[in-house]
Amino acid sequence: MAEAEIIPLGARGRPGRGSGRRTTPSAAARSLASGVPKPRISGPRGPSASPEPAAQRDSAAPADELFVTGRHGEVGFDVAAALAWAAQEVFGDDWEKSLAEVLAFVRRRLTGEYTVDEFGFDAELTSQLTMAVLRPLAERWFRIDVRGIENIPAGSGALVVSNHSGTLPMDALMTSLVVHDHAHRHLRMLGADLVFRLPFVGEMARRSGATLACSEDAERMLDQGELVGVWPEGFKGIGKPFSQRYTLQRFGRGGFVSAALRTKVPIVPCSVVGAEEIYPLVGNIPSLARLLGVPYIPITPFLPWLGPLGMIPLPSKWLIEFGEPIRTDTYADGAADEPMLVFNLTDQVRETIQQTLHALLIRRGSVFS
Repeated sequence: MAEAEIIPLGARGRPGRGSGRRTTPSAAARSLASGVPKPRISGPRGPSASPEPAAQRDSAAPADELFVTGRHGEVGFDVAAALAWAAQEVFGDDWEKSLAEVLAFVRRRLTGEYTVDEFGFDAELTSQLTMAVLRPLAERWFRIDVRGIENIPAGSGALVVSNHSGTLPMDALMTSLVVHDHAHRHLRMLGADLVFRLPFVGEMARRSGATLACSEDAERMLDQGELVGVWPEGFKGIGKPFSQRYTLQRFGRGGFVSAALRTKVPIVPCSVVGAEEIYPLVGNIPSLARLLGVPYIPITPFLPWLGPLGMIPLPSKWLIEFGEPIRTDTYADGAADEPMLVFNLTDQVRETIQQTLHALLIRRGSVFS
């Protein structure tokens, strides 16, 4: 076999391209040296080479920084820089770590390497997906202020009892989010059977920690040290007319108090201001509601007149306050079977929430400020 021909670098290039046959720079080289700006890459790939002030660089359109100029003057799109910029916009400055966590989460979901408890609760899915979806709504749309979060027990069982309003149960989701973000606990919500009969909604509710509002499940979770949330007004609360806003409905027969007494856990009153205004209920279609098997068909100033746009909640200002826990461990065994005691405790919780709602309304002032 003949020996391979060794070709010196640049020996067969065109004049001006490193062949040594030309002493003056080529036109392409002169253009690079005569002030054509170098490509500027923003984000994690390093500081910009542009001499303009940092404030101007930060406010520049991303398109100005994602195109590069080649040696021959051609303009190309820097795919790597575009991906880095997009990742930084979505995940923040620490985008590499956040992106790695997302990819690891996806891998665990695909391989089945996650756990679900006996009630169907998926803690990882709730923290990584459900809460991530709700968080922008809470922080930027409703601008929720939280008070009394220190009244949530750090690791023991407790029963959170809250008012209910808003046409759709958005207040339960927002309460669950603030407990997760501020108290670093999952709120195991007790829901009506209608929630679990709805396709997709029922499955997502169970995955997010909700379970049927029955005494047996509530007591079992409380015995296991879970933080359980209940909304005793039920559909009477979220379906009441706008004219009755922030007026608590009847709290049922006090089943939540009996569950707390049997498990000796504290009751934490929770008052939510802001949910009443997101979908002002001005009417109902009872005949259609009976036909569909739902408690009510809401009519608001925007629904159904604006179609899907009517489902966008109004950006009311929210306040959520967790009151001082009401202890139940001081009562004797069997106290849950005393109707008058259960009634008095139920009335105490209801009155505490009602008075707190009045105080929060005064503190909030304007509905949308």
